[in-house]
Amino acid sequence: MSQLETFYEVMRRQGITRRSFLKYCSLTAAALGLGPAFAPRIANAMETKERTPVLWLHGLECTCCSESFIRSAHPLVKDVVLSMISLDYDDTLMASAGHQAEAILEETMQKYKGKYILAVEGNPPLNEDGMFCIVGGKPFLDQLKHAAKDAAAIIAWGSCASWGCVQAARPNPTQAVPIHKVIKDKPIIKVPGCPPIAEVMTGVITYMLTFGKVPELDRQGRPKMFYSQRIHDKCYRRPHFDAGQFVEQWDDEGARKGYCLYKVGCKGPTTYNACSTVRWNEGTSFPIQAGHGCIGCSEDGFWDKGSFYDRLTDINQFGIESNADEVGTAVAGGVGAAIAAHAAVSAVKRAQHKGEQE
Repeated sequence: MSQLETFYEVMRRQGITRRSFLKYCSLTAAALGLGPAFAPRIANAMETKERTPVLWLHGLECTCCSESFIRSAHPLVKDVVLSMISLDYDDTLMASAGHQAEAILEETMQKYKGKYILAVEGNPPLNEDGMFCIVGGKPFLDQLKHAAKDAAAIIAWGSCASWGCVQAARPNPTQAVPIHKVIKDKPIIKVPGCPPIAEVMTGVITYMLTFGKVPELDRQGRPKMFYSQRIHDKCYRRPHFDAGQFVEQWDDEGARKGYCLYKVGCKGPTTYNACSTVRWNEGTSFPIQAGHGCIGCSEDGFWDKGSFYDRLTDINQFGIESNADEVGTAVAGGVGAAIAAHAAVSAVKRAQHKGEQE
């Protein structure tokens, strides 16, 4: 078996200096939120570990995950694809096509049995024996099972592969299902979003290549480093939420002042993702910053939960703008209700006690 080059060997062959390599490792550590102390570990891994073979499959999808991936800035996708990993099969990006492409897939699976990472974009339909999605003349369902058999780990890119997404929306005539409904004997890293953030995608790959293991996952199988906090928790409009300052309708005074979008449907309070910290387009912005509420695209079932512009629920709270009279009235009302309830319970107990004595 021919030996794959390490990431460092590829960079040196491309004329990149040692100083630039170490700078790259430091930036990568920062992008992953690991801090400068991890830069030497990243450098050591990239100097000593072979580039990992990656097979990227496409099922029922719109290719938005690939579109997001190729726009990564930290690290650049060219560094990931051409240096960090060995992307041996991706029928969207590769030059080969048809039988030649399928032959490369088979060759890589045999050559790196048990060592390759299987990345899956899109999902398999189960109805009609999977015939609603055909790849190479065969159902994608069969290709997925075949490729997953000898994979070291599986990455489910996007909400399609992670949850089912719009293909699985009611009534789901093709019976599209997420990857974990088909593959149950392999570690699956779910990277949901429609699409996921580019730097989240490359960050997951970088972590796996650096540390040689699956990142720590939450109970739903998502990397904690990117999906441990709600968008609401780090949203720059959060102070307006706490203050009770909301956009009531589009283009009102609150919208012009940048108030919280909760009342016009923002799903940030229930959505776990890194949008409000990592952001999009090289950290430029994210939907809430652009004036549109979060639609919760990284959450399971978001496509079947009604309008994107409906409020999640009513929250009975007062913001910091409420005055003392309003707060005092609410507290007095609560205390009065508690006193009345206590008096009623006491009266019932006295009546019961009197009856027992008689």
